[in-house]
Amino acid sequence: MKLKVIYEDNHIIVVEKIPNVPTQEDSTGDVSMMTLIKEYIKEKYNKPGNVYLGLVHRLDRPVGGVMVFAKTSKAASRLGNQVREKTFKKEYLTIVDGKLEKEKGTLENYLYKDKKTNTSYVVSKDKKDAKLAKLDYEVIKYDKKNDLSLLKINLHTGRHHQIRVQLSNIGHSIYGDQRYGSKGKNKQIALWAYKISFKHPTKDEKMEFVCEPKKIGIWKII
Repeated sequence: MKLKVIYEDNHIIVVEKIPNVPTQEDSTGDVSMMTLIKEYIKEKYNKPGNVYLGLVHRLDRPVGGVMVFAKTSKAASRLGNQVREKTFKKEYLTIVDGKLEKEKGTLENYLYKDKKTNTSYVVSKDKKDAKLAKLDYEVIKYDKKNDLSLLKINLHTGRHHQIRVQLSNIGHSIYGDQRYGSKGKNKQIALWAYKISFKHPTKDEKMEFVCEPKKIGIWKII
């Protein structure tokens, strides 16, 4: 697997995550993005021993797109604070089943994660451990022939499987996402991390990175 580096300096490295590669090591033992980036840094800079790499945010294994990792503990701490303070912005592109009634909208739900099944559900806000999830969506294009819509998603929160669950809840599952009810037979979900923006951890400078996909899941951009 060849690592695609979008930007790099002494404190951060921005890369294109490869679909179906885990962000960090999991129970499968498959090579992760963390491992690939550490190997890249070790080889490029001829670093002996362990290489430090801080995980700032995650993407689900099937999802590809732009990610930033911290090369120093200072950068990891400061970027982590931006994530918690919701000043770290993330936008996605996704292809969903069907045609949405509204061209633009905001979805706000309470989600509960079942750790045993690694599945999240929309629940009442009164349920124990329920967490608020909020996103904005905009319809970019509708493919009448295949009855699919291309959406841009702006996340306000970062809950487990949030985009997948909230879109499924309004009857427009992400294409190929069989866990959350898609009619598509393909098991590759059509979700892509399109843009991230944040303040550089050591400079008073806003950083924005866009990673445009040639296709999302098995579909070329419709």
